[in-house]
Amino acid sequence: MIGAVAEFDRFLELLLFTALAGACIPIGAGLARIERVRPAWLEEEFRHFVIAFGGGVLVGAVALVLVPEGVLWVPDPLAVTVLLLAGGGAFMVLDRRQALKGRAAPQFSAMAADFLPESLALGGIFAVGGEGAILLALLIGLQNLPEGFNAWRELAAAGMPPRTALGRMIVLALLGPVCGAIGWFWLADHEAVLGAVLLFAAGGILYLTFQDIAPQSRLERHWAPPLGAVLGFALALVGQLLLAAV
Repeated sequence: MIGAVAEFDRFLELLLFTALAGACIPIGAGLARIERVRPAWLEEEFRHFVIAFGGGVLVGAVALVLVPEGVLWVPDPLAVTVLLLAGGGAFMVLDRRQALKGRAAPQFSAMAADFLPESLALGGIFAVGGEGAILLALLIGLQNLPEGFNAWRELAAAGMPPRTALGRMIVLALLGPVCGAIGWFWLADHEAVLGAVLLFAAGGILYLTFQDIAPQSRLERHWAPPLGAVLGFALALVGQLLLAAV
């Protein structure tokens, strides 16, 4: 009986932390609604810095979380290669279809491709009682802040009504606990499937990062945005080292 209560408490803890991590998406969007940062050059450079920072975090998530965890559960080199290429190819098709319809949203797509698989993995980690689960949830929340900021600016620039954009953000945030619960109840016992999902998402994120996000971060005769990418990757690396130390 005590064990069942402890397991239920841990499940509630999973739902709480995935919800908090997801809430950072609309919080980042709220920060992006602050229209003016004075002077004008600072506003432009800051926006590109945050785009690059989000790109660095995404690359860090691929290199330090998605791929290592995926390879752990799908160790076959051929399967890893196929899954990465399949993810990149699928997101290329999606990106082209959205571009033809004038609805391209690479930052939002990359954020979803990052957050949802990580929430699945987090559910599995909580289910098996893995160490560092709470720290991983906090790191996911931290990376959701700049990603939510960038995705809001992207959707607003595309002319999407604020209510619609906010609705997308909220739905994505709510899907975090749902994916966490799926990871808890199902994927914890199907590690190969979870590994395949992580590797597929990694391929998609890499495609979107280098096709759409990285080119948007560049500014002529400005050098802060590339440092934002380095800082984002460094944040992901520090988080990974903290997880390894737990």
